[in-house]
Amino acid sequence: MDLGLTGKRAVVTGASKGIGLNVARTLAAEGVHVVAGSRKSSEELKQLVASGHASDVQIDLASTAGPSQLIQAALDGGPIDILINNAGAVTPRTGGSVSVTDEQWANSLNLTLMAAVRTARAALPGMIEAGRGSIVNTASVNASLPDPLVIDYSASKAALVNFSKALSKEVGPNGIRVNTVSPGPVATDLWLGNEGVASTLSSTLGGKPTDYQAEAVRGTATGRFTTPQEVADLIVFLASDRSANITGTDYIVDGGLTQSL
Repeated sequence: MDLGLTGKRAVVTGASKGIGLNVARTLAAEGVHVVAGSRKSSEELKQLVASGHASDVQIDLASTAGPSQLIQAALDGGPIDILINNAGAVTPRTGGSVSVTDEQWANSLNLTLMAAVRTARAALPGMIEAGRGSIVNTASVNASLPDPLVIDYSASKAALVNFSKALSKEVGPNGIRVNTVSPGPVATDLWLGNEGVASTLSSTLGGKPTDYQAEAVRGTATGRFTTPQEVADLIVFLASDRSANITGTDYIVDGGLTQSL
């Protein structure tokens, strides 16, 4: 299926690994020039930049000025058609909610919610002037499946979904669409890496990382982690005009973990 993305320009945050890297690669394969924002680069991202289909902006998106600096760097090369807000991080709170400090709450909200708010705020004037644009924000099943183990992350993602839906109503008349994708457990370093959720729980609570990995997908219908590419494919579809009348919607990709009518 031709997504009609050739010649467009996209900004992707959190693009050095995991879902963001797969989104950047997939957009590039569709003929999009990608401006990849991340705190630090990676060998995989450097390879994509070397191919000529992407440029890399190393920036701290949790800072107040970082998001607008990223958007300005992208605009220096031309208009922005697509914005993918994917930056985020999660830390299991094994000490319970009372152990989560104000600073930790602020860090979660800054990277998970405010980075997307600030990036969108910087990109929207150009999109409004052009009368078109697509914004896709990476949320999480925890937005609607609260988990005390990741209480600040869950609350931040819920706020991100709410923000996205509200924004979609505001900018829809300007030809701009805003959607969210909410993955369940994904086979990335966030879950499976040496400092990922499974390893953190193992070192803190005991047991093997594989025990926590198995528990994470026990309630799914498919019995497995979602791959980063599966999430990326949906994000790129939502970024394209193939989904031209889809906005204000949250798409869950979790192997059937959450069941609702």
